[in-house]
Amino acid sequence: MSEPTITSNNRGSGRMPFAKYRAFAPIDLPNRQWPSQQITHAPRWCSVDLRDGNQALIDPMNVEEKMRMFDLLLDVGFGEIEVGFPAASQPDFDFIRRIIDEDRIPDGVAIQILCQAREELISRSVEALQGAKKVIFHLYNSTSELQRRVVFNMDRAGIIDLAVQGTRIVRQGLADFDADVTFEYSPESFTGTELDFAVDICTAVAEEWGATPDNKMIINLPSTVEMATPNIYADQVEWFSTHFPKRDSVVVSLHTHNDRGTGIAATELALMAGAERVEGTLFGNGERTGNCDIVTMAMNLFSQGVDPELDFRQMPTIRRTVEEINKLDVHERHPYAGELVFTAFSGSHQDAIKKGMSKVDRDHWEVPYLPIDPADVGSSYKETVRVNSQSGKGGVGFLLEEHYGISLPRDMLVEFSGVVQRLTEQLDREVKVDEILQKLFDEYVVASGPYKLLNYDLLSGREMDQRVVAQLEVSENKVTISGEGTGPIDAFVNGLVETLNEPVNVLEYHEHSLDEGKDAKAICILAVSDGDDGRCYGIGVSRNTITASLDAIISALNRRWRG
Repeated sequence: MSEPTITSNNRGSGRMPFAKYRAFAPIDLPNRQWPSQQITHAPRWCSVDLRDGNQALIDPMNVEEKMRMFDLLLDVGFGEIEVGFPAASQPDFDFIRRIIDEDRIPDGVAIQILCQAREELISRSVEALQGAKKVIFHLYNSTSELQRRVVFNMDRAGIIDLAVQGTRIVRQGLADFDADVTFEYSPESFTGTELDFAVDICTAVAEEWGATPDNKMIINLPSTVEMATPNIYADQVEWFSTHFPKRDSVVVSLHTHNDRGTGIAATELALMAGAERVEGTLFGNGERTGNCDIVTMAMNLFSQGVDPELDFRQMPTIRRTVEEINKLDVHERHPYAGELVFTAFSGSHQDAIKKGMSKVDRDHWEVPYLPIDPADVGSSYKETVRVNSQSGKGGVGFLLEEHYGISLPRDMLVEFSGVVQRLTEQLDREVKVDEILQKLFDEYVVASGPYKLLNYDLLSGREMDQRVVAQLEVSENKVTISGEGTGPIDAFVNGLVETLNEPVNVLEYHEHSLDEGKDAKAICILAVSDGDDGRCYGIGVSRNTITASLDAIISALNRRWRG
């Protein structure tokens, strides 16, 4: 049997130059433990919005915008915030001095700065930090084989010496610093660094700093460029952690980027591999394709019943604030925070959500297509369903019920959803909920036709019956009808039958309130028989429930007549 062949037309028949790239070599870790691990608690979070996120902006933040972002990060609950690169940027220096001088840093919150291993830069950074109570001094240098060969033209020994000398300068520069200081070292481009060399250089730095179990330093293992699948990064972190001789004297930290679109997954797997700390930004803003998105990371934990130790209950406000400061929009489909993330347009999804919402246990969330309760992040159940040409009756019914308390009978809902479907196709866009309500009234509140109710009086009938005397306009002729029954509707229908010889049989009756308060309007939905074993629906709306009911009958008759 011959091999199957793939045929193509001229479009897209060219081939990408894939041969110029090489696959990342797997890590030799036959007894890896991380795949069987589970994340059961939040890591130490460090926001780098004010440094890494800021340097990736088209228009970097000014001091006032930095202040606004800083306050937001505090509100969310970050205990560690990288506030800038004070030796390289005057706005960063001025901002750091302001939050210190104005005592804007809450007790227990550590501010982190980034610095290269040069004495004059370290001196400037120490000057910027004077008066702070709790700081993290973050030193870095590139260690990858590519950087050593192409950028620095240095061997391993030279790169280790550079890192050790830089650490020594920092230690000496902070010797008289009156604050709670933690030292952080990053072998930048860790993902492209040979693992044995990463261990060697970090060991040399830890020994120079004097890290101990009682005075831990931070070893940050950045995925400066995402170079492989997330499991490879987890292997690298586990290999490092199990081979690093001073593991009990350091906190292993992660700083992923998103070049392959898997920065969040890489971070999650690396936490399973033994890391304890995560650096990232709100909504993932950062160089190139961005940093680890801490919003998604934290909310992923939340959705698994783990306390994220960050507060995103006001997600729409947080999103708008970050958009205004960064001047970058958060995508509508962003997990947990996007404007459309809880929205269903599909008819089958809408139906499942509607059924799930009617049965949900508030102590144990379980609704189809909604992994978390939208209310937990400041969203509304009312926004979970929207209607376009892909929607069905479930979405129309859900919106009317959630926004207006109107529950349409099933047969009427099926009928009306077809009306809305035609409207979406006519408009060629999503239909808003107020447009759906207006279309409902346009279709079922029918005052024009052979019948029009001019006025009516309620009188006492014989025994316990109700009597209705009403003036109608029937085909442009004024007619007075009179009837008795067990209630106003029954009396009105009997009057129609007796006076006009009009066969009327009310098959369904539903009443709802459209508003609240003394000026609330009632909406009456009812069906009359159409003479062919079917039913014709009508709606009446009025502040008076009886008027609404009688108008609904007139609307149904006019629609029946209209065919």
